[in-house]
Amino acid sequence: MYTICLPFIKKLNTSHWILIGLWIVYYTLHSVFASTSVKIFFKKYLEKQFRYYRLCFTLFATFTLIGLLYFQYSFYSPVLINSLIIKYLSFVFLIIPGSIIMMISLKKYFMLLSGIKSIFTPVATPELKTDGIHRFVRHPLYSGTILFVSGLFFILPTLSNLIDVLLLILYILVGIVFEEKKLKKEFGAGYLEYMSKVPKLIPTFRKQEK
Repeated sequence: MYTICLPFIKKLNTSHWILIGLWIVYYTLHSVFASTSVKIFFKKYLEKQFRYYRLCFTLFATFTLIGLLYFQYSFYSPVLINSLIIKYLSFVFLIIPGSIIMMISLKKYFMLLSGIKSIFTPVATPELKTDGIHRFVRHPLYSGTILFVSGLFFILPTLSNLIDVLLLILYILVGIVFEEKKLKKEFGAGYLEYMSKVPKLIPTFRKQEK
């Protein structure tokens, strides 16, 4: 494993190491502010204003992400792959399917996940979603994101983008573990049954038993 990674490690310059550090800080902050304990803390002190917590969190995450991406593309990073065929294949088999899955997922949850819904109505009680695209995969937004960002790497295969993709996939895989612990605690036997029937990230199109 080290032998495979060594050529890429040798290509890392100071800017790449700073980029790695910034992505780690970004994902750490994202996890901290999304954690249940931190939400409980802010809910206690914000009281009625807590309904805007997710919206503020979304704005913070968005603007810091823009700044991080600006830095990522502000310095030279070597190109690792140079193949038009791979670019075309990745567009067809990664970018397009990933985009479709992401759009289907975001269409259903955009108002809630972004926090915009809190401007108009109080935060609704969470409910377990097992219909629609969730009949085939438990975390469709994550599945689509992995496909999409992987495709972007092959479209623009720089070392910086490879760092971005690898850290994002690692963050998603680790994040799912903690998210599912929370979901099992929140929905109990209902979520355990759902887990037994529907895969985590790779969709299945088998007909579910009722």
